[in-house]
Amino acid sequence: MTVYCSSSSAIPKAYPEAGAALGKAIAKQGWALVYGGNFVGLMATVAQAARDAGGKVIGITPQLMHDKGMSDTKADELVVTNDMRDRKALLERRGDAFVALPGGLGTFEELFEIIVGKQLAYHNKPIVLLNVAGYYDPLIAMIDHAIEQKFIKPKARDLYHVSNDVSDCIHHIRNYVPPANADKWYTGMPSASE
Repeated sequence: MTVYCSSSSAIPKAYPEAGAALGKAIAKQGWALVYGGNFVGLMATVAQAARDAGGKVIGITPQLMHDKGMSDTKADELVVTNDMRDRKALLERRGDAFVALPGGLGTFEELFEIIVGKQLAYHNKPIVLLNVAGYYDPLIAMIDHAIEQKFIKPKARDLYHVSNDVSDCIHHIRNYVPPANADKWYTGMPSASE
C-alpha cells in the first residue's frame, strides 16, 4: 500500500498518532508499506510503526533527497530515483492501494495525480483520504464547490473514499470493489436549467 504524507515534524500530535496507527495496521494486514522513502516527519512515523509491527517497508526517494541524507536506510528496500516524477511513477506502480494522510503541497500533488490517473482509467485502485481531525474538510469542500460549478462531474466523488479513522481506511481497502469508470468529460453547453 502506498502512503502519501508529510515530511514535517512540526505538526499537531493527532497526525503522528494516526500515522503510527496506520503503519501498524498495514503491517498487521500483512501488506507492505510503500512510501516516499525519507525518514523525516510523519513519513518516518509511519515507516517506523510498520517496521516495529513486523511489516515490510519499501522507500522510494529521489536522488536529491538521498544526497541530503534523508533516506530511510532501514527500509527493507530503498529505491533511489532520478527525480520526483520518477518517484511518483514508482509509488503508483508499486502500490495496490493509496492512502493520503495529512500533508502539504507534495501530498496534495501526489493525491490529485493519483485521483486523476484513476479518473482517466490508468488504474482502478482504492484511494483513501485519511481525514484525521477534519484535515481534508476544506479540500473536500473545494471539490464539492467545483462540482457545483460544473468543473468536475459528481461521479468524481466515487474515485476516492474519505475515512475519519484508520480502521475505516483498512476496512475500505480490504473490501474494495472497483467502480465502473465513468466519462469525465462535460460535453456541450449547459442548458438554462443547469
